[in-house]
Amino acid sequence: MKNQKLKGNSLLLLTSVIWGISFIAQSKGVELISPVAFNGIRSMLGALVLLPVIFLLDLKKKKSGEVSQKSNKQLIIGGIICGILLCIATTLQTAGMLYTSPGKSGFITALYMVIVPIIGIFAGKKTRPIIWISVLIAVAGLYLMCMDASLSINNGDILTLLCAVVFAGHIMVIDHFSPRVDGVKLACLQFFVCGFISLLWMFIFEKTELGPILDCWLSIGYSGIFSCGVAYTLQIVGQKYTDPTSASILMSLESVFAALSTSVLVALGFNLTGGALNIREILGCVLMFAAIILVQLPEKKKG
Repeated sequence: MKNQKLKGNSLLLLTSVIWGISFIAQSKGVELISPVAFNGIRSMLGALVLLPVIFLLDLKKKKSGEVSQKSNKQLIIGGIICGILLCIATTLQTAGMLYTSPGKSGFITALYMVIVPIIGIFAGKKTRPIIWISVLIAVAGLYLMCMDASLSINNGDILTLLCAVVFAGHIMVIDHFSPRVDGVKLACLQFFVCGFISLLWMFIFEKTELGPILDCWLSIGYSGIFSCGVAYTLQIVGQKYTDPTSASILMSLESVFAALSTSVLVALGFNLTGGALNIREILGCVLMFAAIILVQLPEKKKG
């Protein structure tokens, strides 16, 4: 049992590393092409990567004689809604990276962990006191990270904060549909929808040339193949072997790996938007990470 949980936790830790580094890939990608074009291409690539995974999983189910009771209608509805929300969230996030660092973007995005239970209040769900403590800590951390000496917040931070709100809604929609549909198929469909919307917008309203797209092939390839395709598959497999609390905490570490990888690359001489985090921003990261961890701690059972 312990070996199974170690296996699951290891896979989720690897997932967080992949997602953390993807913030850098996105940051470098939008230096050459628009956020909409970048998200469209990488989402389509991510969907294509998941197709063979779905084929292999279905083949395994047929061999074992397992009959799926999942609803195709719910899959289509859920995939479209999730795809639209994912399109909005990732576009806001990638656009924000034009003005803010990958490390800071990682931490602000991770605020969805705190926003989700707040939205739950309006859905009639009971809120524990620890949630409000987490919110106050997160707000303090966000202030230290985003506000400069003139008490102003840059456009990138605002866009990324809006992205965190949309991601929170995205998570709640997934929470609604995931018990009713196949998880990997839902992910694949949402990537197709997100990619279709983004590419349609790109072809109608933007003039994106092939040259710049080919120039950022590494960023697009990493974000599409690893961040969308591989990492999501690892998440699905990893969560089968560990508990939800451990999974949430491990996956929230993506913000830490985003900041660490950014600082390392800047120290090695790489030019990244926003540069390395300063002392005040690091303190803000610590507070925000503390809020993220607190909000995921399990409630003590009475008696």
